[in-house]
Amino acid sequence: MNAASFLNHVLRNATSTTGHRKPPQSTNAKNLTAAILNHLRLGRISKAVSILFSSPVPLDFSLYARLFQLCASSRAIVEARKVESHLVTFTPNPPTFLLNRAIETYGKCGCLADARELFDEMPRRDGGSWNAMITAYSHNGCPGKALDLFSHMHKSGIYASEVTFSSVFGSCASVLALWLAKQVHGLIVKYGFCGNVILESSLVHVYGKWGMMSESRRMFDEIENPNSVSWNVIVRRYLEMKEGEQAVLMFSKMVRAKVRPLNHTVSNALVACSSIHGLKEGVQIHGYAIKINLEVDEIVSSSLIDMYTKCGDMESASLMFKLPSSKNLIAWTAMVSGYGMSGKIREARELFDEMPERTTVSWNAMLSGYTHFSKWNEALDFLSLMLKETRAVDHVTLGLVLKVSSAIMDIELGKQVHGYVYRHGFYCNLLVSNALLDMYGKCGNLRCARVWFYAISHLRDEVSWNNLLTGYARHELSEETMTMFWKMLGETMPSNFTFATVLAACANIFALEPGKQIHGFMIRNDYEMDIVITGALVDMYSKCRCIDYALAIFKVADLSDVILWNSMILGCFHNRRYEKVLELFMLMENEGIKPDHVTIQGILLACIAEGCVELGRQYFDSMTDKYCIIPRLEHYQSMIELYGRSGWMDELEDFIKKMPFEPTEAMLIRIFDLCQEQKHFKLGEWAADQLNRLNPTIPFQIGTADST
Repeated sequence: MNAASFLNHVLRNATSTTGHRKPPQSTNAKNLTAAILNHLRLGRISKAVSILFSSPVPLDFSLYARLFQLCASSRAIVEARKVESHLVTFTPNPPTFLLNRAIETYGKCGCLADARELFDEMPRRDGGSWNAMITAYSHNGCPGKALDLFSHMHKSGIYASEVTFSSVFGSCASVLALWLAKQVHGLIVKYGFCGNVILESSLVHVYGKWGMMSESRRMFDEIENPNSVSWNVIVRRYLEMKEGEQAVLMFSKMVRAKVRPLNHTVSNALVACSSIHGLKEGVQIHGYAIKINLEVDEIVSSSLIDMYTKCGDMESASLMFKLPSSKNLIAWTAMVSGYGMSGKIREARELFDEMPERTTVSWNAMLSGYTHFSKWNEALDFLSLMLKETRAVDHVTLGLVLKVSSAIMDIELGKQVHGYVYRHGFYCNLLVSNALLDMYGKCGNLRCARVWFYAISHLRDEVSWNNLLTGYARHELSEETMTMFWKMLGETMPSNFTFATVLAACANIFALEPGKQIHGFMIRNDYEMDIVITGALVDMYSKCRCIDYALAIFKVADLSDVILWNSMILGCFHNRRYEKVLELFMLMENEGIKPDHVTIQGILLACIAEGCVELGRQYFDSMTDKYCIIPRLEHYQSMIELYGRSGWMDELEDFIKKMPFEPTEAMLIRIFDLCQEQKHFKLGEWAADQLNRLNPTIPFQIGTADST
């Protein structure tokens, strides 16, 4: 018979009904109590409980309460069971408050079966009994059972305490039961618990967990005197919702309110600074941490190093790393990652090699540095070393290896990773699944990409669709891209990245109507017309011969991006609106936008089409003189075309002699053809001689009908 059953048996046959009367204390009991207390003072809880368990007489209730408390704090489950057994064996009618302590102890020790068995056997329960059992469920990862028990408690007409409500809110947050949380919120108001800082902080927590930050913030603002826990909750919730600026703002308000933060609050504020690259704010928080003597805290110092590395201040991170409190695994890993992601690969590797211990995260941090800066061979060598020293490969490692495979177009490596994914159960990880899809697309194995895409139909998300669409578009399968896009609309909402890919496909096959439909879909669904989408629309309408549509979009766009100007200039050129090209360039200069080599190429092409030799020469000369752009091969080819087509052969000859390099074979062939057209035999003979010297097997002769 276990202790709970024995308790029930004793209580049914007890003759006494006085619930809280203390047992009489004999001389022997007093001596045992003194011995037990002496062992407790020396920290010998096991010895103390052994003396109690061997005692044939009941002891003072306060001693049982203290023993339960010590068992709970030290997670001594065996001793807790002995204490409960002795209590129910030698006390005919043990007080409810002690049985409640026993339930709390079992809960803190993680023994929910013992706690629930004792709870069910209790003939009399009070609010503390229900609260102890609900708290035990809540704190041991059983939120559903906690909520179910709370429902039974409420139906039994027992009023919940503040502690009960706090546990229930925690369970609501765990299972995201917003509807129930709102009902409990109503009960709190009904029972007059408004103004309790613990419950109000719990409300902030549960609404924040649901992503309802406006409601969470409203509840926080209603707290009359928020304590450090309340502030920690609101900062943490903003951070989890990726609202880093608000998290930092709330931390600054906490400082102004003169509330000393927890170390976790300072850490969360620093993580928020990292997320928004707020180096200035991070430095200020660092100064405050020094002021309140939290810089030496291990959690805070690690967060400071992480903040400095992610904000690119490796010098400050290095100074922090030299502190004794910073020599932990998290700080080592953050430093390796910081050096790697800032391009200091050698320093990262030296630090990595010095690490006293490493985790998978450490290996991934170093591998990320190699892949981020396209050091593919070094990444493969490092991966080989990693597999020799550890088998602790996770989904991040697999994603990085697939990135390497995609970059070097090594389909065999990708397939090996795919096999590893199947053998070790990573196929349910969406990050890995999407990385596989991306790898097959970039390596050109679209059949495998399509098969895998359908294999993860139960997992796939917007990124999965984008990877497949990008794979089709990259290999100029524009019709397939469009077909898959229409199917995508039936499963998930596309992003701006999706639209950019699909609009490019429309442009490649001159699909004006689908392009218009996509444009309309974006307008109807209030998508942001960012610079990428605007450029894609301009390009699509230009290539589909709707230059007026492209110009209309261009006029209302943000005109600060040179790439957008280039798209519009080239679009006008391809639509034979040459005068518009020159007009756009003048407008571009008036707007203060500095042209690049693509802009000048578009202007030179328009000058060729219009025969504006002088203007074209001015723009070519202005590349170095005015815009500090080094002319490229295509610019020299355009000037040759401009002079030759317009019959400026002397100027062409002078231009060729002044070029900083020898003409290429393609240039010489074009010069030869232009001399044939313009009957400029002197320059033509020179071009023929140069070509014959480069390729004697195919003789060139000026004056012939066929130049090849």
